[in-house]
This record gives sequence, structure tokens and C-alpha cells, in this order.
Amino acid sequence: MRKCKITVLRRMYNQDFAIQYTQSGAPKCESFEDGQEFIVENMVRPPEDFCAWAWIDLQRSIQTLLRGGNFSDSGWMKKNNELISCCSDGIRPVVFKLERLEEEI
Repeated sequence: MRKCKITVLRRMYNQDFAIQYTQSGAPKCESFEDGQEFIVENMVRPPEDFCAWAWIDLQRSIQTLLRGGNFSDSGWMKKNNELISCCSDGIRPVVFKLERLEEEI
């Protein structure tokens, strides 16, 4: 079975949206840190301490990578084993790099 590495590239914050639309002015996402890495060894379960909402957003792409699929054939990504994706929080999205590790376990 292949593994997939998830790297937190950037936690973003749309302060104007937070002020306009949230009750508390929500801070940057506190579930992750920039540069944090996780290894996925199971297509069904998220890594320990991984945000459940982000997992739901990323799971389909992770499954594609783990099954040998890629996002470069359509001219999108440069490398066969990578995808840049994000969670669906419009106020404080987190951008992730998903990377299929080519060695098999």
C-alpha cells in the first residue's frame, strides 16, 4: 500500500470576512501549523489529530493519489504524485500539499 504525505503549506485568514460574517471574528485556523506534516497510511481514517472537516475535504484526492492516480495528465499539476488543495473554510482556509510517496509499505 502506498502512503501519502500531507504538508500544511499555509494557513490563510480572510479578516474582512471574519469581521463581516462571524460572531467572534474567528482567528486563523488553530488546528494546524504552517509546515506541519502528516502521513496517511489508510484511505479511510485520517492521521491522528487531523481536523475532521479538512479530512473530508481532502479525502477524495488522497484516495486518488493512493490508488496511483494523478493530477498532471490534464495539464494541471507539474508532478504526477502531487496536488495542492485546501479545506473549505472560506474565512480561514488551510492550503495543503498532498504527495504520494512512491515507496510501498
